[in-house]
Parts: sequence; structure tokens; C-alpha cells
Amino acid sequence: MGESVKTIYTLGIDIGSSSSKAVILRDGSDVVSQAVIQVGTGTSGPARVLEKVFEGQKIGMDDIAYTVATGYGRFSVKEADKQISEISCHAKGIYHKHPRARTIIDIGGQDAKAIRLNDNGNIAQFVMNDKCAAGTGRFLDVMSRVLEIPLPEMGEVHFHATEWAFVSSTCTVFAESEVISLLSQGVSRENIVAGVHQSVASKACSLVYRVGMTEDIVMCGGVARNKGAVDAIEKELGKHVIVVDSPQLTGALGAAIFAYEATVKPE
Repeated sequence: MGESVKTIYTLGIDIGSSSSKAVILRDGSDVVSQAVIQVGTGTSGPARVLEKVFEGQKIGMDDIAYTVATGYGRFSVKEADKQISEISCHAKGIYHKHPRARTIIDIGGQDAKAIRLNDNGNIAQFVMNDKCAAGTGRFLDVMSRVLEIPLPEMGEVHFHATEWAFVSSTCTVFAESEVISLLSQGVSRENIVAGVHQSVASKACSLVYRVGMTEDIVMCGGVARNKGAVDAIEKELGKHVIVVDSPQLTGALGAAIFAYEATVKPE
């Protein structure tokens, strides 16, 4: 009888500014478990997401062959065997989920990125906005608070707009003042929400134009769960934008794939 092939479990951990994500992968392709905790680096999030991803599983940390950490807080993950940038991990995760992806829009808690892939799934070009919270998840958090609309509901409210109010995309503080002014003028919350999403779209699409837009266009990151923001980006680009399943987890997935590759193709 031949030897039984040992199952390889790898772990990808993505510690962002506003959330912590983890994916356990079996043999480089099958997702065994995934978890998201909605607080990020410098909080209890990293420890809690590790606890959550193993919850109810028959395996533990001792069964993990290799761990890769990514994201803003990747260097704080003591369990990691290696740290890899979130740009590389999102590209790896998206290409695994959607091999026809050529342009990636990733909008996270405090930054936005556009990545262009070549036909082999390797990064051909990327550009990142991390100097300002405008056009990011943080921007939407602030607008949600001012408008008194829960963030998960903003995507649906968007589609009830009769026209899109103009909201500046240059600065979160200025945009907050603009929204307060629009409210005092009696502009409907629906129209302002649509304007807020247009503001996010304008910022994201400016990054896409810089890297060069090639289809298929795929969106990931927490903001990808907001259908209103996706609609605004589609209208700005004039192109269909694909949102992959579990868009917050593509970075952690890519990290877990890199971890698997490190076990089968040691450096």
C-alpha cells in the first residue's frame, strides 16, 4: 500500500486598520474556516479572529503548517512565519477566486488601492491612496454618523435617490461640513447618500485610471459589501464591476495561499 498523503493546513491573517480577518486553507485550495472581527490592529481583534477561525474546528494552531500575515498590522502577528504586503495578498486571493480578473479595486478602512494584473495573475501595476481617509471605509463611517443612517443600510438607501447631491471627495472634514450644510438646506438623505457614494467612486476610479483599466474589473475590501458604492463605481467607470464572495477576506485568503506555496515550494 502506498503512503497516505498528509493534509496541509495553512493560515492567512489579514490585520487591517478597522477589521481583522483569517482564513484556514486545506491543501492550498479548500477553505476550511474563515472569520472576520470588526476591529483591527492595536485592538483585541487579531487575538479574537484567531480564536474565532478555529472555533468548532477539529484542528488547532499546532496543525497549521505555515502562517502568513498581511495588512496594516501584519508585523504585530507573532504567530506568523512570514509577512507579505496586502497588495500581493489581495491580488493572489482575487486571482484564485476569479482568474479572469485584470483590474482590482480594494477599498478598506483607511486606504484605497487599484491593482492591475497580467494574464498570469501577477501584479503589473498598482497605486494606493493612504494619505487621506476620503474615499475609504472611514469616510463612509463618518457620513453614516452625520446622516444618522446605519452603515449597513446606506447601500439600500442609495437606490432611493432621485438625484445625486454633490459631496466633495477631497477631504473627510470638508465633506462632513458639506453634508451638514446639505441637510440644513433640506436635501434628502437619499440624495446625499448617493452623493457620498459618488464621492467614494470618484476617488477610487481616479486610482483605476492611473493603473490602466482592463476587464474583468473586480472589487474587494469591506466597502465592496455596500451595493450603493459599487453602483456608483460602475456608473463612474461605465463598466460592470464584479464583487467576489466574502470580499473582506480576499487578503487573508491570498495570505493562506502564499503560506501553502511556502510549504510545497520552500525558498
